[in-house]
Amino acid sequence: MGKARVAHVVGFDDAPFEPAHRGNVLVIGTVYAGTRLEGVVSCQVRRDGANATRALAQCVRNSRFYPQLHAVLLQGIALAGFNVVDIELLRRQLRRPVLVVIRRRPDLRRIERALLAHVPGGAHKWRLILKAGPVERIGGLYVQRAGLTGEQAEELLRNLSCNGKLPEPLRAAHLIAGALTRGQSSGRA
Repeated sequence: MGKARVAHVVGFDDAPFEPAHRGNVLVIGTVYAGTRLEGVVSCQVRRDGANATRALAQCVRNSRFYPQLHAVLLQGIALAGFNVVDIELLRRQLRRPVLVVIRRRPDLRRIERALLAHVPGGAHKWRLILKAGPVERIGGLYVQRAGLTGEQAEELLRNLSCNGKLPEPLRAAHLIAGALTRGQSSGRA
């Protein structure tokens, strides 16, 4: 990823779901050129499953937006509960950098305990989280990254944020996913 002022990116967030839900969960991706919405893509991943990396890669590769994309943003490293994304594999499959964005510093000990005690395949999922590298504070957010430097991540966050700290592609994906499943967006975006 170079030093382009206007980056073409896709930002993904999962839709809300009920605690008892045990099936597929909608994932929305918003495609942006800088801070301008260019399009929306979607896919589904299994609640607490193991198909998030594959589903995101197929969603991006099969979209008309893939050729011009510079990066992929994720709101958290796991979708649909604990369906953990292998960000290095996703980066290799798409040949695009991947940036995981988290609002608050994650409690890694708590996550590890939950994965190992309650989630099928939890040990593998925990290894994927560790493999993603350290959680770093950049631009008032916490990130994990694959295929870009800390400086590039900071520039990307700065260029894509216009309504607070959260990059616009992730903010919009969150709002759209909520509206599609609940009839209206809710919660903090």
